[in-house]
Amino acid sequence: MVTTHDPSLFSQVSDRGAYVELRQSLSSQIPAISPAIDQTLDFIAKLRKADGSEIDIEVALGEALANAVVHGNREHSAKHVFVTCRCTRDGQVSITVQDQGQGFDSDTVPDPTLPWNLLHTSERGIFLMKTLMDEVRFDQKGNVVHMLKRANAESVAERATR
Repeated sequence: MVTTHDPSLFSQVSDRGAYVELRQSLSSQIPAISPAIDQTLDFIAKLRKADGSEIDIEVALGEALANAVVHGNREHSAKHVFVTCRCTRDGQVSITVQDQGQGFDSDTVPDPTLPWNLLHTSERGIFLMKTLMDEVRFDQKGNVVHMLKRANAESVAERATR
């Protein structure tokens, strides 16, 4: 059985401006990923004007969640993945994904664009996240990823057509 906990919504005003935040917790099972993505995208769609970057956010979030469930928590059903999505008034989207795993050193992940890695079918998630989002960073331990998509950001597809 896949478990997702009821999401929590928070509205805040900070020194950086007003924002609304969605917090979710999901079990470390692959079938829990898709509903978490859907919930997050629905939340974003209600608060942010569509600008073409929605698919970038969807793919990056899917990669982050898959990494957290599979690599971070090793699909251990007693462990959870925590997702926080924050939308600001101006349309900026910030997403944090945290797992309960031991973490990793993100600097040691092989570059999939190097010639000797081109035929590998794995280890592309972080590359995709960094390509699709405006900012991606990991905490020191490596079990928390922070992703940012600025307001009215061009999608990767739009950048490719200019």
